[in-house]
Amino acid sequence: MQLQPSPVKLAAMELGLSIEAPERSRAPEFVDLIRSFEADALLVVAYGQILSTAVLESAKRGGINLHGSILPRYRGAAPIQRCILAGDTETGVTLMQMDKGMDTGDIIAIDRVSIGGDETYGDLQDRLSIVAANLAKHWMPQICSGSYTTEPQDSEQATFASKIDKAEAELSFDRSAQEEYNRFRAFTPAPGAFLQTRFGTVRISSARMGTEAGMPGVVISTSKACQVGFANGSMILLQVQPDGKKRMTGKDYANGLRLTVGDSLRPDHSTP
Repeated sequence: MQLQPSPVKLAAMELGLSIEAPERSRAPEFVDLIRSFEADALLVVAYGQILSTAVLESAKRGGINLHGSILPRYRGAAPIQRCILAGDTETGVTLMQMDKGMDTGDIIAIDRVSIGGDETYGDLQDRLSIVAANLAKHWMPQICSGSYTTEPQDSEQATFASKIDKAEAELSFDRSAQEEYNRFRAFTPAPGAFLQTRFGTVRISSARMGTEAGMPGVVISTSKACQVGFANGSMILLQVQPDGKKRMTGKDYANGLRLTVGDSLRPDHSTP
C-alpha cells in the first residue's frame, strides 16, 4: 500500500534526468517550467491529463503523441482493451500531432500489428510499447528538424474507446464463449476478469477457448482443467483465484469443490 515509482521514472532517475509530476499540468508554474526548456517537441505517451494549448505551444513542433490504436479508430482512454473486446484481429500505434481535441490531431505515421487469438491486454500492451518506442526513435529526430508531413484524420470514421469500468470485466455464462473469451483477454491482467458462481466470486487469471460445447454454467470436464459451458461453446479455466484464497489451477479449484461433469456453477444453481 505504498506509492511506487513507475518503470519510466526509475529509468529516468538512473539516467539522471529531471522528473516533474504535477498534480495539474495546467498549473501556471508547470507551464512556465515547460516553456523554459525551449523544447523542439514534446513527446507524450498515455499521460492521463489533457494538455493545455499553452503547454502544447511551448515547443517549436508542439506536442507529439503515441496512441495505441489505428486512429481514428479507438480515440480515448482504453484503445487496447476495446480492440480486444471487439474481437479485432489488427491494431497498431499511431504517431500524431497533438491538438486541443481528444486524439483528433493529424497523423504522422502508423505501425500496424496483428493481434494473436489468445493475446491478452497485458501481452498486447507490452508488444505495442516496443512498437511505440521504435516509432519514436525513428521519427523524433525528423520531427525536431521539421522534416515530416502530416495527414488529417477522417473524423467520420472515428470511434471512442471509453474508460474501463470494473463491472465490464464480469463474465456471463449466458453470453457466447467467444465474446466472453474476448472479455477475459481484454481485461487481463487489469482490472481482472471474474465470474459469479454459486461458490462465490472467482477471478480468472488464465483461460483458453474450450474444445467442447455444453450447457451455460455447467462443468464439461475436470480432467486437466475446469472446462465450463458458455452459450455457443465453452471456456477452459486454467488458473483462478476464488474470493479470499490464493491463485490455483482450474483443476485444483474443481477438485477442491468436488466438482464433477454435469455440476452447475451458476449463481442460481440452475440449468438454463
